[in-house]
Amino acid sequence: MSYLVLARKWRPKRFAELVGQEHVVRALTNALDSGRVHHAFLFTGTRGVGKTTIARIFAKSLNCEQGTSADPCGQCETCLAIDAGRYIDLLEIDAASNTGVDNVRELIENAQYMPSRGRYKVYLIDEVHMLSKAAFNALLKTLEEPPGHVKFLFATTDPEKLLVTVLSRCLQFNLKRLDEAQITGQITRILQAEGIAAESGAIAQLARAADGSLRDGLSLLDQAIGYTGASAGGGQLDNAGVAAMLGTVDRTRVDALLQALANGDGAALLAEVATLAEFSPDWGGVLDAFGAALHRIQVRQLVPEVPSEGEGVDVDGLAARVRPEVVQLWYQMALNGRRDLAYAPSPRAGFEMTVLRMLAFRPADGEGARAPAAATGSATGPGRTSPALAREAAAALLAPERGADRPVASRPPIDAGAGKDSPPWPAADVATPAKRPPLIAPSAMSSTPAPPAPTAPAPVAAIASAPVAPARFEAANEPAPFSNVPTPSMPAASTTASPGAAASTLVDADAWHALVASSGLRGPARILAEHSTFVGYDDGILRLSLPSDEEHLKSGALTRMMADALTPALGGCPQIRFEGVAQQGTSLRDRNERARDERQNAAETAFLNDPDVQRLMSQHGAKVVADSIRPFDEP
Repeated sequence: MSYLVLARKWRPKRFAELVGQEHVVRALTNALDSGRVHHAFLFTGTRGVGKTTIARIFAKSLNCEQGTSADPCGQCETCLAIDAGRYIDLLEIDAASNTGVDNVRELIENAQYMPSRGRYKVYLIDEVHMLSKAAFNALLKTLEEPPGHVKFLFATTDPEKLLVTVLSRCLQFNLKRLDEAQITGQITRILQAEGIAAESGAIAQLARAADGSLRDGLSLLDQAIGYTGASAGGGQLDNAGVAAMLGTVDRTRVDALLQALANGDGAALLAEVATLAEFSPDWGGVLDAFGAALHRIQVRQLVPEVPSEGEGVDVDGLAARVRPEVVQLWYQMALNGRRDLAYAPSPRAGFEMTVLRMLAFRPADGEGARAPAAATGSATGPGRTSPALAREAAAALLAPERGADRPVASRPPIDAGAGKDSPPWPAADVATPAKRPPLIAPSAMSSTPAPPAPTAPAPVAAIASAPVAPARFEAANEPAPFSNVPTPSMPAASTTASPGAAASTLVDADAWHALVASSGLRGPARILAEHSTFVGYDDGILRLSLPSDEEHLKSGALTRMMADALTPALGGCPQIRFEGVAQQGTSLRDRNERARDERQNAAETAFLNDPDVQRLMSQHGAKVVADSIRPFDEP
């Protein structure tokens, strides 16, 4: 018993029978009618959209015995032979099975001979991207200048793998994916012609599952007919049977899930999930249906004039009950949950966690019809989400690429010991949107007194165990560890002085260092001043000296910049002279380096002498990471 599958039985034999691809049909029709037919065509697109079908119809149009035209007769011996796949001058080659250069050389040798019966010898190479690079290179010359009686028709699902030199020699046509309406119409016509009754919902499910491929849709139709027992003599292609075959979920189940979320009824939500589990659904497909329903709800909310079919979902009711920003948040959660199903302990657990996450971000009670909620001042409890918090969570989900270091809001530091049982966010006051809610409830913040501010910076912070990057304790509300260690004192230098006072007191190195520190010098001029040793200042002449290895800093431009910066403090522009005398003091750089070394030595001594550190090192074998000890006041 022979049976021809629907995809082959209803394969189009004329351009007029094609579904979609009008842009390709129009171009080929004009070329055939005008006689301006290129020698090489490339048809690209996903599977099952008509690439080889169009190529065969085009070959039939070229060789029809009634003459070359866009509408072959379909009755002559040539047309019938091409439809049957036995026409000698139409050579169909599967590039996936004939990838080598030897196969292409054989093709090139045969191309020089005239066609046996028709006007043209047509080479139809399917999945042409599978040819090897050597095979492509062997074909290039013939592809560019073929004999007049040869036409090349290429088909591929992956044109990006083709060489640019091949693409430049072909006319390329990109076939589009078919939409659900086109697939639905074709399936309906085929069922009517076959005399098989079908419910509209069953056809819609098949068209949706075809995912833009008419051939896939017809294959699924064959499968559904066999599954449901539908035939021309009896039986029907029903909605429930197709849903069971495809493993899809009834859209009314999606509506029940959404209603439970909008009501904040966690028990009903999990009960609906348990009911779904009895059908062993594809949980990823359920989340897809969930996202599609949320999309229709959002369209109804924001663009109500655009028609949006419910398909078993109460779009109008949910659009009135759930705020638009919450719909956006749930939609993003559905997408993220779909992506993370592979990482969940089980697909059902991943689905449950996704809808429970949505339950945590549902509208607060009493906020029907998306009206603003009154500020209550109480913390947001489980299952109650303020609009501000929903927007903040949506922003966090919608911008995952910014990472954990993205700025969220200006928030006070959290005392780890306070408010452990308090909810983290109080209810937002939507009447004052400019005011950000604090992270900690006011009662929790006032219950524990803040630790006193340290009177002096603690000198040291280090890591004493595994080799981890050096840590710095800078939390504003936490007492610094080892804060009982004394800090080496630094001589204080006055940074403010009147011009006359500065000029009269510039008598030694200390005064010079204070003047440089308060001068506002930047860049190379600051480096010159810090490396210079004070010699003297008399009658507007500032005498300095530089070490021999720093002479390169003594340029005219830098000297003028330093003099201009010192003018306000000295009451006039000084004349700077560099003398080669022996240094009578230290430069500001040397002084800073010495002070820094003293602070570092004191920090290391204090850290290593700390009893806790010594106990870790002696009892637990902890080791201090080299160069990890730093004074707290180090910038």
